[in-house]
Amino acid sequence: MDTDIPRHPAKSPRPADTYDEDVQDLADLGHEQALTRKFSMWSMLALTFSILGTWATMAQNLASGLSNGGPVSILWGLVLVLVCNLAVALSLGELCSAMPTTLGQAYWISRLWPTPAGRFTSYMCAWINTFGWWALSASQIAFMTNFVLGMRLLFDPGWEGASIGWVQFSLYIGLTLAMTVINLVSCRHDKTLPLFNNMVGIMFCALFFAVSLSLLISVGVKPDLHFQPASMVFGAWVNETGWSDGIVWFIGLVQAAYGLTAYDSAIHMIEEIPQPRTNVPKVMWLSVASGAVTGFIFSVVCLFCVQSFDDILSPMSSLPFIDLLWTTVGFAGGCTLLALFIFNGFGQGTSIVTSSSRLTWSFARDGGLPWSGYLRQVDATWKVPARATWAQGVIIGLIGVLYIFANTVLEAIISVSTIALTISYAMPILTLLCVGRDKLPAGPFRLGCFGATANWVSMAYCCVTTVFFFFSSTPHPAASDMNWAIAVFGIMMIVALGFWFLKSRYTYFQATVDIEGREPRPRPIQATSSSSSGIGPKGETDKA
Repeated sequence: MDTDIPRHPAKSPRPADTYDEDVQDLADLGHEQALTRKFSMWSMLALTFSILGTWATMAQNLASGLSNGGPVSILWGLVLVLVCNLAVALSLGELCSAMPTTLGQAYWISRLWPTPAGRFTSYMCAWINTFGWWALSASQIAFMTNFVLGMRLLFDPGWEGASIGWVQFSLYIGLTLAMTVINLVSCRHDKTLPLFNNMVGIMFCALFFAVSLSLLISVGVKPDLHFQPASMVFGAWVNETGWSDGIVWFIGLVQAAYGLTAYDSAIHMIEEIPQPRTNVPKVMWLSVASGAVTGFIFSVVCLFCVQSFDDILSPMSSLPFIDLLWTTVGFAGGCTLLALFIFNGFGQGTSIVTSSSRLTWSFARDGGLPWSGYLRQVDATWKVPARATWAQGVIIGLIGVLYIFANTVLEAIISVSTIALTISYAMPILTLLCVGRDKLPAGPFRLGCFGATANWVSMAYCCVTTVFFFFSSTPHPAASDMNWAIAVFGIMMIVALGFWFLKSRYTYFQATVDIEGREPRPRPIQATSSSSSGIGPKGETDKA
């Protein structure tokens, strides 16, 4: 049986007064406790660290970094991205500490800017953020699809199935279905989902050491292999794009930015962790820092162990990391590590789908999606927003249809995930700067005198990277080599605007609060129709 809010949500094994305080805190922000607070800070950190998957992302995108700046771009670009993303994570953490709700960035805008323009901006931010998470989920599933097919090529280099659209699509759909089902069944018992994420996090750390040591030991003991000189690893610059070196430097940041994006996963799980005002900001900046450290170390290891950059840029398996394992560790060892890498990547993808489904659900809960009255319901038996999770699975699956027609468009959707998430980070920070930092409600995590500096650094980073991430890989590309990310992003914006004028302007949650404090509750907008997905004039949720 489905219901909007379970009557008696199961309590986490912790003091009742803390639980009741979290429930009341959420009620003050306009929502009731619908999901159980099952995560500890460490299990949430495991989820967020795995979702970032920085070192694995550096492995997946090795070719992109090598062709857009080379080692200088890969390593020192990551250092720059770390500094900027820490500023963004701290800025978001301060906002999160003040207003801890699952909708996150969009909700903060509506609280800080309680006007019709602010409500519309909040709605667009919610769409951009949600689409970014759908695209991020699709990107992880697409990467796992490519790695599985790439591993098949190791056993049969002449196999042509890896480039056939329906083969790619079938595997993509199978992975999407599996990740969706795991998310549906893992919340019935409170310990299952956190335990799953703890296991993924532990495996992810163990695999980092296993792959790094295997590469170093293999190159060190085999007489026919050699390490690259340190001057190349830390100082070589490669520009094979046709762009000027300055533009290539910024384009090359895509790899590092993708590997340090999605730390807002903790925000969208915020109603499932105790004491979120203090725990979630810690989780975000810790995940960014730990992700960058592991990503930097792993990139150094890979660059030292590369035997031929020409071979890596033109890999037999279409994935440079697979060829790197094969040429250094060997066939048997490489296949073993690759199998573990794929298995762990599946766990990462499942965690990404978890956070994405919570954001989809919260957006529907606040009346922003089509059929919100249906999608916002929480299954009382499985204790999960099942309808939102299934709907999200269908959307992610539909993205995979592009495998049949054009990989270029699919790659655009994958790359636009980084752009959309970055924009969704910038929007509430810019709103805070415009209304004044003195309007931010008090929370236990405060940046104090460093707040304005962190906010402005965040804005500079988000604006510059967003512009350059729309650039194509070459100055005058053919249609097949175009960066279609801007077209995909534009289509998403048109869809969002269409839904706004059709219905969401009547149903989307409007927070009319005293921005000097956080005591008044947000009030739903007065609905002008009795639509089943709307929010009634007295704040009562209509049944689907």
